[in-house]
Amino acid sequence: MKLNELKVIITGGAQGMGRHFAVRLAQAGAHVAIADVLEVDRDAIVAEAAKLEGGATQPDTLAARIHSRKVNVADEKEVGELVEWAHASMGGLNALINNAGILRDGLLVKKDRETGAIKTLTLEQWNAVIGVNLTGATLVVRDTVKKMAETGTKPGVIVNMSSIARYGNRGQSNYSAAKAALAANTRTWSSEFAPFGIRVGAIAPGMIETPMTQGMNQKARDALVAAIPVARIGVPEDIWVAVKFVLECDYFNGRTIDVDGGLNM
Repeated sequence: MKLNELKVIITGGAQGMGRHFAVRLAQAGAHVAIADVLEVDRDAIVAEAAKLEGGATQPDTLAARIHSRKVNVADEKEVGELVEWAHASMGGLNALINNAGILRDGLLVKKDRETGAIKTLTLEQWNAVIGVNLTGATLVVRDTVKKMAETGTKPGVIVNMSSIARYGNRGQSNYSAAKAALAANTRTWSSEFAPFGIRVGAIAPGMIETPMTQGMNQKARDALVAAIPVARIGVPEDIWVAVKFVLECDYFNGRTIDVDGGLNM
C-alpha cells in the first residue's frame, strides 16, 4: 500500500517509537489516529512533521489528518470506541500499527541478597504486561479487522510490534510471553484475515532509544549495548524503516522481522 493511502491507527503513539511512526506517516500524507493511555501532544507532532524534509509544509493541512485520543487498550469497551472514533475521524480505516506496550520486569523467582528471602514476580506484574501487550493488542486487532470486514475495506494491513525478547530474556517472563504470542499470532492472523484482503506483519525491535528503555537499570543497559554487533543502541528511525517496508510491500505477510543490530540476548 502507498503511505498516502493509509488511514491508520497507531497505539502507544504519545511517545517513543509510536510517536515517531505518527510523524513519519503524517509527513508521507497518511491519515493518522493516535491512541495512548497518556495525553498526546498533537500540536508537537504536527509541527515536527511539517518541518521534515519532503513533508507537508502547511501545518493546517497536517492537522486535518492527525487525530488523537486517550485510550487504555486493555479495556475492551475503550478499544471498541477507539475503532469507531478512528473510522469516523479519518473517513475510513485500512491499517493498524499495534505498538502499545509496557514493562514490569522482574525475575519469576529470586533470592533477596540482603535478607535471603525468596521473592516472586507478582501476579499484578504479570497481568499488567499481558493485559496491555497481549490482550490489549489482540483486542485492537480484532476490532480493527471487524470494522474493515464490515465496511468491505481492502486491502488492509496490520503491523504488530513484537520484540527480540520473544526468544526469552532474563527478568522478562511476562514481556517475553506477550511478544512471543504476538509473533505467533502474526502468522495465525495472516491466514485468518486473508479472506478479507488484510495482511499482517510484525517487527521485533532490539534495544531502541525510547522513554521505556531509558528507564532501564544502567548496568543492564550498558551490558545490552555492549552485546550489539553494530556497536550502538537503535533509534526509532531504524524501526520505522522496517515498519514502512511492511506497510508498502504487498507481498509481505505472516512474518516477523528482527531489527536488533545483531544483538545476542
